[in-house]
Amino acid sequence: MKSRLAKESSAGYNIVKTLAQAALFWCLLLFLIPVLILRLETHLGFSPPYNSTLKCVGVGVFCLFGALGVASGTIIAVYGKGTPLPIDCSRHLVVVGPFTYVRNPMAVAGIMQGVAVGLYLSSPLTVLYSLSGAFFWNQFMRPWEEQDLEERFGEEFRQYRKAVRCWIPNLHRYRGKNSDQ
Repeated sequence: MKSRLAKESSAGYNIVKTLAQAALFWCLLLFLIPVLILRLETHLGFSPPYNSTLKCVGVGVFCLFGALGVASGTIIAVYGKGTPLPIDCSRHLVVVGPFTYVRNPMAVAGIMQGVAVGLYLSSPLTVLYSLSGAFFWNQFMRPWEEQDLEERFGEEFRQYRKAVRCWIPNLHRYRGKNSDQ
């Protein structure tokens, strides 16, 4: 599968497309599937007690990582001149903002939002579902995405990949060629 560069368009249009993609992601992966998982748990007789602390932690984690995801997507739209999706991908390597600390802040944000939903619902299977998403992304999507980035951006991406970790943020920001865009 080969990614397709976004057509030349305004930052505002790219932001709208990115937010629409995020809304679709949230509705499907962070609402519909967790609701189905919760129904399965209920059907299997697992009914966790109400836990206000878990609900508060879930809301806080969801908001924090939701902001990270939206900010990262917006940065891709503005600086990358595209969207996070491979069918409308960025035209430039993005190494600003959260991307200077971790290679894919959007994947980190999405996984943590899923965990947050699981905490809110007191649903261990939803937390497991979210963590399995991290495994799936790391094993199947990340290699493809990084090969594509290396083909498109060459040595600039190789230096970035060597300096910035994939899942655990660096303590110091990356200061590569385009990190001060």
